[in-house]
Amino acid sequence: MERIVDKMKCCLEHIELAMEMYIDEHEEAPILELIPEEEKLSTTCELCSEPAVYMVGN
Repeated sequence: MERIVDKMKCCLEHIELAMEMYIDEHEEAPILELIPEEEKLSTTCELCSEPAVYMVGN
């Protein structure tokens, strides 16, 4: 099953993979946004269970 990537929350370890996935899907560089401090504790990486630090997308 192919995944369509619009915005992905990811940890520091998976930032490069999330960017590659976005570029493969959209053929353009994504915008990286820091997840606000108040949301970090409840937001996990979509590729593992670590806390998310960035939102990758448009």
